[in-house]
Amino acid sequence: MLRKWGFCNGLIVLWVMAALSLATPSRVSAQGNSGMIEGTVTDPSNAAVPGAKVRIENPVSQHIQEVATGTDGKFQIPNIPFNPYHLTVTASGFANAAQDVDVRSTVPITLDISLKLGTAATNITVTENAADLVEVTPTEHTDVDRGLFEQLPLESQSSSVSSLITLASPGITADSNGLFHGLGDHAENSFSIDGQPITDQVSKVFSNQIPADSIQSMEVIEGAPPAEYGGKTSVVAVVTTRSGLGQSQPHGSINTSYGSFGSTTEGFDVAYGGQNWGNFVSISGLNTSRFLDPPEATALHDKGNEENAFDRLDFKLTDQDSMQVNLGFTRSWFQTPNTWDQQLQTCTALSALCNGDPYTTGSIQLNPITGAPLGPADQRSQIKTFNFAPTWTHLMGSSAVFTLGAWVRHDQYNYYPSNDPFADYGPMQDETVSQLRFLTNTGVRNSLSYVKGVHNLKVGFTAQHTFLTENDGFGIVNPGLLPGLGCPDPTNPVCVTLEPFDLTAGGTLYNFKQKTDIIEYALYAEDTITKGPWSISLGLRGDFYDGLQAVSRQAEPRGGLAYNVKKTNTVLRISYARTLESPFNENLIISGTGCNDPVVAAIMTVAQGFACTTNPLTPGFRNEFHAGLQQAFGKYFVLSGEYIWKYTHNAYDFNVFGTSPIFLPIEWNNSKIPGFAVRGSVPNFHGLTAFIVMSHVAARFFPPTISGIAPPQPPGVFRIDHDEVFNQTTHAQYQPFRRGPWLGFNWRYDSGLVSGATPCEAQTATCSFSTSSLDAGGNGLAGIPAGDIAMVNNVSGLPLTADQEFEGGFTCNGVAATPTTPLPSVCPASQFGSTLIKIPGPNTENDDHNPQRIAPRSLFDLALGHDNLLNGDRYKWSLRFTVINLTNKEALYNFFSTFSGTHYVTPRTETIELGFHF
Repeated sequence: MLRKWGFCNGLIVLWVMAALSLATPSRVSAQGNSGMIEGTVTDPSNAAVPGAKVRIENPVSQHIQEVATGTDGKFQIPNIPFNPYHLTVTASGFANAAQDVDVRSTVPITLDISLKLGTAATNITVTENAADLVEVTPTEHTDVDRGLFEQLPLESQSSSVSSLITLASPGITADSNGLFHGLGDHAENSFSIDGQPITDQVSKVFSNQIPADSIQSMEVIEGAPPAEYGGKTSVVAVVTTRSGLGQSQPHGSINTSYGSFGSTTEGFDVAYGGQNWGNFVSISGLNTSRFLDPPEATALHDKGNEENAFDRLDFKLTDQDSMQVNLGFTRSWFQTPNTWDQQLQTCTALSALCNGDPYTTGSIQLNPITGAPLGPADQRSQIKTFNFAPTWTHLMGSSAVFTLGAWVRHDQYNYYPSNDPFADYGPMQDETVSQLRFLTNTGVRNSLSYVKGVHNLKVGFTAQHTFLTENDGFGIVNPGLLPGLGCPDPTNPVCVTLEPFDLTAGGTLYNFKQKTDIIEYALYAEDTITKGPWSISLGLRGDFYDGLQAVSRQAEPRGGLAYNVKKTNTVLRISYARTLESPFNENLIISGTGCNDPVVAAIMTVAQGFACTTNPLTPGFRNEFHAGLQQAFGKYFVLSGEYIWKYTHNAYDFNVFGTSPIFLPIEWNNSKIPGFAVRGSVPNFHGLTAFIVMSHVAARFFPPTISGIAPPQPPGVFRIDHDEVFNQTTHAQYQPFRRGPWLGFNWRYDSGLVSGATPCEAQTATCSFSTSSLDAGGNGLAGIPAGDIAMVNNVSGLPLTADQEFEGGFTCNGVAATPTTPLPSVCPASQFGSTLIKIPGPNTENDDHNPQRIAPRSLFDLALGHDNLLNGDRYKWSLRFTVINLTNKEALYNFFSTFSGTHYVTPRTETIELGFHF
C-alpha cells in the first residue's frame, strides 16, 4: 500500500507543477530534450528579409541544419542537439552574417540578425578556427551525427546502434551480439531517447534496440554523468530522433540491400509536416543467415529476421505549448547458433547418450526414450518490443521551459527449446530450457529548465514502475547427470528433488513462474555556471529504489569544473559523480529468489558445484573521478581525453542458470576500474574527415559474491571477462567533390578480452581440471606425467570435445584440432598452444595480473558510395558497397565466457545497397 501511495503522490506533484506552469505567461514554443534557435532576419532599414538561408554547423560532430526565413523574416531551427554551433545567414544582395551560438538547454535562443548590403551570395562559407573546435564543458562526451554514421561501416546489422557506439566512442570494449562494455562495466549503460530513460539492456539477447534510421544525432557521455542521469551510467547515450516538423515538402528515402549470408534489408523513411506539426516515420526489415555471432567460424543454425517501425509526431499546440509522441515497435526472431557438436549430434567417447551398445563413436546420438536419431539442436528466440512516449513542453516566459513526459516500454522475450528436448543436450548444456519473460517499464518525468545570465539550471523528477514476469521451464536431458551422483538414492536430497524432472527417466518439465514489481523515484537539480573561461557544474541527485527484497535510498552529489585557456585553445576538466547502481532486471527474479526454490537450488548445486545463497540483490554505489583535457591544433585537429577512476561497492555481473542459455544478474563485493579514454577528430579538410578513439580499462573484481545465484568463488582478485588492455578505432572518409563518390575506412584494433579458462594456463594447479582429478600434489590429472596436460572442460571438468578444442584454436606441437579430430588426449605443456587465445607461459598465469586473453586482432572495414549517382536535384539515387573484415581475419570475441560462451567475429562480409531519395 505504501508503495502505491508513494507512486500516486509522485503523479500528484507532477500534475500540480503542470497546472502552475500553465498559469505562467509565455510566448513561443520549444520541444523535446533538444534545443531551438529562432529569430528574425532584417535589412539595414529594419525591414524583413524573406527567403534568407539560416544555417548552423558543428565542425566536430558534423551536424548541419538549414532553414529559410518566411515572408515576415522569421525562422525557427528545431530539434538541435546540445552543442556549440557556427551560424551563418546568406541572402541575395546582402553580405553574409555569421556568429557562434551555444545550444545547452531546451530554452529557445532568440536572435535578431541584421544584414548589411553587399554582393549577392550564392554559397554558405563557414569560417572555422581552433576556438570553434573545443567545448568548455566539464563532462567528457562524444557527439555523433547522422552525417557520420551514414558513411561509417558497421559490423552488426542486427545491433547497428551498439556497433556505432563501439566504433565512434572511446572507452568502449567490443563484445559479441551487439554487446559493448562501457568503461570496464558489464551492461551498466543506458539510453535517453528524447528524454525517455531506458536503463534496461537492449543487446540482442535481451531486447531490441531503437532502429538507427530513426536517429538524428547522439551524444555519448563517457565522463561523470550529470545529475539528471541515473540507474546505469558508465556510458549514457543521449539520442535525438528525427523529426518532420517544418518539412512542408516531404523528404525521405527508400533503400534495399543484399549481401553475404543471404542478408537482405529493406527500409523506408519519410519526414513531412508544416510550421505547426510534423511526422517522421521509418520502417525497416532484416533477414539473414548470420543473425548472431556464432561459436564457430562457420555459421550453423543462425538464421534470423527483424522488423522495425518508428513514428515521431510533433504538434505545436500554441505559441507556448508543443507535444511530441514517439511510437516504436520491433520484432526479432532468431535461432541460437549451434556448435558442430550440436549440429552433427555424433557420439563421442564420453557422450552420455552413446555409452554402451549399440552406440559407437561417430554414430548419431539417439533419443534415450524413443530410440529415434537426434537431429541438430533447434533452439530459438523471439523478442517483441513496444514503446509509447508522449512529451508535453511548455515555455514559461523567455527564460524557462517546463517538460512533462510519460512512457510505456514493453518487452516480451520467448526462448524456445528444440522440438526433441534431448537435442539440446551437449557439452555445455545439461538442461532443456524454455522461457517466457515480460518486462514492462512505465514512468513519468518532468523537468524545469531555466537559463538566466551565467546560470543554466535544471531541476526534475522521475518516477518509474517496472513489472516483471518470469516463466521458466526446464528439465534434465543428460542421462549421466543424476546417475553420476548415485541417483536413485532416497537418502540423497538432490536425487529426491530432481528425479521427477529427469526427462531421461520419464520425468516432466519443472516450471518456475513468479512476478514482481519495482518502484524507482529520482529527484535532481543541476546548474551549469559559465563565467568567462570557467564552466562549473553543480548537481545533486536523490534515488529511491524499492525492488525485489531490497530497498535503497542514496543522495548522490555530482560536480565538475572546466577552464578554457584561450591563448592555447586548451580546455582543462575535472569531475566527480556518486551514483546508485541498480540491479539488472533481466532474470532478476530467478536470481534473487531462485535459491529459495528447492529445484532451482538443486540444479545449481549439481551444475556448478556449490550451494545457493539467498541474499537479495541490492543496489550498489559508486564513486567515480575524471580528469582530462581538450586541445585544438589550429583548425585541423582536436584531441580530447581523460583518466578515470571508478570504485564500486556491490558490483554487478552475470552468471548462467545451471548449464543453460538463461543469464542472470549477480553481485560481487566490489570492483576497481581505472583507465583512460582518448578521442581525436579531423574536421572537414578538403573533403577528408577522420577520427581516432582509443582506451585502456582495467576491470578488477573482488570476491566474494554477495547476492544472486553466483558461480564458485575465485581464490582472490580477478580480471573480469570484459577487461581489455587497449583498443582503438581509426576512421577516415574522403569525398573530394561535393557531388562525387566517397570512401569510408575503419581500422579496429582490440588487444583481447580476458578469456574463460583454457585447459591449462601453466604447469601448475592453475590447469582447469576438476578438483577430483588432481593428483596428491595438485599438479594435474592423476597418472599424467609432470609437465603434461589433458584437454579438460573448465565448466564440467570432463575432457573437451574435438569441436571445443577446435573453437579455441588449440594446437599440440603445431598440429591443430578439427571439429571431429581432437588433439592427443595428453599433450606436454611445452607443446600446447592456441592460434586464437593468448595463453600465459608456464608458471606465469595470474587471474589479476596475467590472465589468459583472447589473441589481439586488427579488423579492417571499407565502404564506397555515391549519394547522387545521376546528379539529380529533387530526386536522387545512391549506391553503397560495404566490406566488413576486409582481410577475412579469423578471430574470437570470447572463449568459454561465463556470460556469453564462445563467439567468433564476423568473417569477410560484402553488402551492396541501393537507395532512392526524395
